[in-house]
Amino acid sequence: MAETDENQFVPIRELRRQAWSRIDPLTRRHFLKYMGASFALAGLTGCTSNQPEKIVPYVKQPEDIVPGKPLFYATATTLGGIAIGVLGETHMGRPTKLEGNPDHPASLGATDTITQAQILQLYDPDRLRAVTSEGRIRNYTAFLTVLRGTVDAQRGKQGAGLRILTETITSPTIASQIEGILRAMPQARWIQYDPVGNDNAMAGARLALGQPVNTVYRFEQADVVLSLDADFLQCTPATLRYVRDYATRRQAGLEAMDMNRLYVVEAAMSDTGSNADHRLALPSREIDAFARAVATGLGVAAPAAPSGPPHGIPAGWIEELVKDLQAHRGRSIILVGESQPPFVHALGHALNAALGNVGQTVFYTDPLSPNAGGQVVALRQLVDDMGAGRVEALLIVGGNPAFNAPVDLNFGASLAGVGFRAHLTLEENETTQRCQWAVPMSHELEAWGDARGHDGTVTIMQPLIERLYDSRSPIEVLAAFGDQPDQSGHDIVRGFWQGRLQGGDFDLTWRNALNRGIVDNTALPTRTMAVQGNWATQPQPPQPAERVTEHEVVFKPDPFIYDGRFANNGWLMELPRPVTTLVWDNAALVNPATAKQLGVENEDTIDIRTRAGAVRAPVLVTHGVARGSIVVHLGFGRAKVGKVGTGAGFDAYRIRGTGGLWHTSDVTIYNAHRKYPLAVRQEVQSMLGREPVRHGTIQAYQKNKEHPEFVPEHTEHPYMYPLYDYSKINKWGMVINLNACIGCGACTMACNAENNIPVVGKEQVIKGRIMHWIRVDRYIEGSPDDPQIYTQPLPCMQCESAPCELVCPVEATAHSGEGLNDMVYNRCVGTR
Repeated sequence: MAETDENQFVPIRELRRQAWSRIDPLTRRHFLKYMGASFALAGLTGCTSNQPEKIVPYVKQPEDIVPGKPLFYATATTLGGIAIGVLGETHMGRPTKLEGNPDHPASLGATDTITQAQILQLYDPDRLRAVTSEGRIRNYTAFLTVLRGTVDAQRGKQGAGLRILTETITSPTIASQIEGILRAMPQARWIQYDPVGNDNAMAGARLALGQPVNTVYRFEQADVVLSLDADFLQCTPATLRYVRDYATRRQAGLEAMDMNRLYVVEAAMSDTGSNADHRLALPSREIDAFARAVATGLGVAAPAAPSGPPHGIPAGWIEELVKDLQAHRGRSIILVGESQPPFVHALGHALNAALGNVGQTVFYTDPLSPNAGGQVVALRQLVDDMGAGRVEALLIVGGNPAFNAPVDLNFGASLAGVGFRAHLTLEENETTQRCQWAVPMSHELEAWGDARGHDGTVTIMQPLIERLYDSRSPIEVLAAFGDQPDQSGHDIVRGFWQGRLQGGDFDLTWRNALNRGIVDNTALPTRTMAVQGNWATQPQPPQPAERVTEHEVVFKPDPFIYDGRFANNGWLMELPRPVTTLVWDNAALVNPATAKQLGVENEDTIDIRTRAGAVRAPVLVTHGVARGSIVVHLGFGRAKVGKVGTGAGFDAYRIRGTGGLWHTSDVTIYNAHRKYPLAVRQEVQSMLGREPVRHGTIQAYQKNKEHPEFVPEHTEHPYMYPLYDYSKINKWGMVINLNACIGCGACTMACNAENNIPVVGKEQVIKGRIMHWIRVDRYIEGSPDDPQIYTQPLPCMQCESAPCELVCPVEATAHSGEGLNDMVYNRCVGTR
């Protein structure tokens, strides 16, 4: 295979290990030993002797609990503060699976990868289980006594020494609680911070529109989409809804004029970029200049970019893009990723307005969160106040700022000067280590709460299970600042909405909200916003001067562990990343040409130095990354995390400062001349002259749907055994629409959650032993700078003459009358 003509052009050696080296030596003696045990166990599955146990039945059987029959409850999970509506399946009071809520506008009945993995997060044995103070186990009453004493002392000072630090909050109840605290103590301060926040988007809206807004896109109405460094199919809180809408325009049965067209300009090869019809790999620092060139083509005035015109643009690329946008006025979308500066976001608003998209495919509402934007500035002020001794009491609700705050702020060290510091957290982490008090936080699936979806729709979050540990929700802890510190979360949330939903029968409205999972008529109304005439000439905030080198470091949230909060979730750690299929690690992703320039290849390590710090990272050569860009994902390299996440990857936050939150060109790269093994699920991604995935244009498909580009030539294979007769019953079948599939991995994660699939760890993945029942293959054609990536999910094929049925030594697999390959779990001995 290595000698084929096509493989000669593959710039990286994908077949870097011989397959045989991955298989442990197996002798005849070992084979007989293992199989002898398997045969014996297969015959003993029904012969076990169970010891008698005493059980206590219900005194009165609950009407709604029937063993074996699941119950479903509407609730929500959040990411970045944004709610995703779900239906929680429970068995005998235990949550077992989450599915999308079809009535919720952010999910429409679907779920994403992270949402599916929340079940494992709930049952994580490494969760913080008890209140601790200075490392000693205490109880919540003791914490409450100290907290209320601290609050009482602050009341006399109008809260001058009190600070509350939270993640991004969209909960109306929590916002009301904190606003009440600030009214009672006007000099107290509330700071929100997320390492993957939307400061640039809010600042850009303020520049172009005069105020921050929440932008809602209608992808089902758009014929042409231009993404400027925005991975809207993977890494935004509104991704799930946007994927659903986008996929409605990617059906192969549609007419050619009804298919949408996606242009992506980015430095990293993202999931969105891998699904683009036209993609341009461009360093992040040059996307500003590219956007201004597009604006010029569309007749929108914009000053020249400080860095000059963009470099390396193929001839006619911008002109064809401009022509396409002009031909689809009112039916296009231009969206900008958070990694771009405020000016590019403002320019995106101006371009959408000039194309007539506002009110058609682009809508504005008020921000979902109070005090939107300015999170890094507020966090810097908090650090300054802590350093100056102005903070006497700090309550941190969720988050992990000691780990993920910009490294030049030195947040962790500044905590030492605060007299009272408490952290409400799901798990013990880097921030908890630096606080006096650590209070277990209830998981969202075991607490009452509320949150807004991407359009502002409110979901009431009801618990699916009694809290597993002595934990509290943020709502319950914040209630300690008021007159009823022992009030339950249910009473607080219900009381808040009883005061807001006036008129009619509130009990009926409340029950309806719990049943449907949404509070009716709470979506934020759309607003008519006009672009300010002089926005492009307004003075910009000063940017820190930095040295410009030939390379840049680009920071991205990980597709699955996000900002690091899910680093102890084994399902997410072992799920292959889109494009790279890397598991259990992050890496420095570089273009083959950049790797050659640096003199490195896969699994070599490099030292990356920025003004903020230095880190050593393994290299993974990746097609589609812009030349000169080095892409690193956040959230790995945790110093304090549970057993699963310990030792996984490197900490990219150590080189991320306030002067380069998303990308920096002030970087120096050294070859460390060391090796670091990486676990890549699919090492061979090149087509190599084969056709594992068939593809073509929509025009060719409509002309001849039986063309060999789309339909493989099937041949009859001889069968050893008689085939089944399905003439009297329906035969089972499933179709996967490859044209709509984006390769996100949600199907694999849903299978994990449904079947409780175990994880095996990095070393076993390297050996090829991975337990997923569904894998998502990716194949690459084209040049390293402009690759075409094709995605193909591969579940069990339910073969007519299934080899697994023929070779299973214990007959655990059997063919059903519907054509399914059934599995008798109790007989399987795992011989593979």
